[in-house]
Amino acid sequence: MSDTPFVIWNNEPADRTDTPLVVMFHGYGSHEEDLLAMIPALLPTATYASLRAPQPAQMGYQWFPLSGDLSFSSGAVVAAVEPVSAWLQERAQNHSKVFLLGFSQGMAVATSVARHIPETVDAVVGLSGFAVPIADGDAYADFFNDAYLKEHPLPMFWGRDPEDPVIPQAMVDATADWAVDHAEVTKVQYRGIGHGVSPQELGHVKEYLQHVVS
Repeated sequence: MSDTPFVIWNNEPADRTDTPLVVMFHGYGSHEEDLLAMIPALLPTATYASLRAPQPAQMGYQWFPLSGDLSFSSGAVVAAVEPVSAWLQERAQNHSKVFLLGFSQGMAVATSVARHIPETVDAVVGLSGFAVPIADGDAYADFFNDAYLKEHPLPMFWGRDPEDPVIPQAMVDATADWAVDHAEVTKVQYRGIGHGVSPQELGHVKEYLQHVVS
């Protein structure tokens, strides 16, 4: 199996040069076409690349395996993030800005890519998801360049329902703790959306991207 991600683009190669790039990461059990419906509500001048996770899961794909309580191994996260990061570094130089947008498990991947190659990523949008907690002494701790982000915090939009029934509170708390020291986070809560995305939230994401693209 190739390590190169399967990607759907919204435009032709000739139209991508010097545009902002928004890389989209779907959630667990979904697929690369899932987030395409968001594009008309977002930046009209951007190039969008929606990636397919590498492993089959349920009716779609997963970025890394999850147990019943949504726990996972940091090694599996690194295995998912490495090829995406290599792919992104090859293409970033063709674009004026690089933004990562992830939903649910896709937010874990988006934030992990930004933590691995922070100088390549200008901002992250995380929707109904989490950032990967890395304990002191973790074998893969050096993969996450959090020391850089302590000095150069990651611009991040984080939207979620405080009563999201899918993401465990412990993961939410760990993400909030990580963001305090490593991100300039715009955190917005949307009551009543559950584990989903609302039109109001997409409007806020568009406003956020317009702000960070300037």
